[in-house]
Amino acid sequence: MVHSSKYKCTECGKGFRNKHLLTVHGRSHSGEKPFECTLCSKRYSTSGDLVKHRKIHSGEKPYKCPSCDRAFSQSKHLNRHARVHSGDKPYECLLCNKSFARSCSLQRHRQYVHSDNRPYQCLYCGLQFKTNSDFNRHLGVHTDAKLYSCRHCSERFTYHDQLKTHLLTSHSEGTWFTCNVCQKKFSHGGNFKAHLLRHGGEGVMPYLCSECPKLFCSAAGL
Repeated sequence: MVHSSKYKCTECGKGFRNKHLLTVHGRSHSGEKPFECTLCSKRYSTSGDLVKHRKIHSGEKPYKCPSCDRAFSQSKHLNRHARVHSGDKPYECLLCNKSFARSCSLQRHRQYVHSDNRPYQCLYCGLQFKTNSDFNRHLGVHTDAKLYSCRHCSERFTYHDQLKTHLLTSHSEGTWFTCNVCQKKFSHGGNFKAHLLRHGGEGVMPYLCSECPKLFCSAAGL
């Protein structure tokens, strides 16, 4: 049976079988997010997205990895994690053919390795940076500003990585990245991935400096 599209979006012309679906779709154009988390104030366009988000606070992790002891609050996080075991890397750089398991990793690779664009400039010393995170990290050198505050206690931190480590060690919030080879734990995914490469033996250093013959395990190291 084919449902009639009685309700049509005036922005894109897409049809829906009831008014509720049209209303939800309309938020993709307006940016409206009426559902707010009472614990962290994050907002969502649908009640279903808010329900999924709340699992982060409740600690509920119903999606278990069949290959290790990791568990996740959302199925998309499990699917992303599964690539660690399968080795699947669907995101390929068209400039150097290097592949990545996550789209954000491909974006970072392009920014760090293939782009000379540095849109973030320090007002104190004139240094320029490729990413906003690098720029904010650098600002701490001049201002000693502690921009990141813990929502559980009065502690404040200059860098987001420091806050993330604090939440894990002091408040058991978040998930450690644990190496299945040596059991070393990491609070930051980038450091964890760089560590995993070191277990691959010699030759697993794909980032070559253009000024000297030195090799690096990660784009950040380069």
